[in-house]
Amino acid sequence: MSAPPNMQENDRVILFDGVCKLCNAWSNFIIRHDSEYHFKLCSVQSVEGQKILAHFNFPTDYFETMLYVEGNVSYQKSDAFFRVVRILGFPWSLSCIFQILPVRLRDWLYDRIALNRYTLFGRYDFCRLPAADHEQRYVSEK
Repeated sequence: MSAPPNMQENDRVILFDGVCKLCNAWSNFIIRHDSEYHFKLCSVQSVEGQKILAHFNFPTDYFETMLYVEGNVSYQKSDAFFRVVRILGFPWSLSCIFQILPVRLRDWLYDRIALNRYTLFGRYDFCRLPAADHEQRYVSEK
């Protein structure tokens, strides 16, 4: 499989819903705690995000999960979350203790939050643009 569009071979990209307040809080958390720049971020509503979603055969018109892409492999739901926090390191990696739960249960819990995220946390009317000092953290058209 070829590399996803707008990504290089070793990129680690977190795709998130750009109008979701919870998802934006997650991306701000990544920016704040990823001091070694392990990750790039990409809104699923962006041109780049749409191309990456299509590359992995995910819907481009509705978004049920965060997608984490590492090289040519995509992870979703709780697997995506745990891969990200493991790379962020201590103390965030401590949450990986919950991986002892069966995947079906973890993903069911993830879905309960994801499917109700707009009701629980709200939404923006449009995707926020990255701050100028965070531009290198976002995937851009090559």
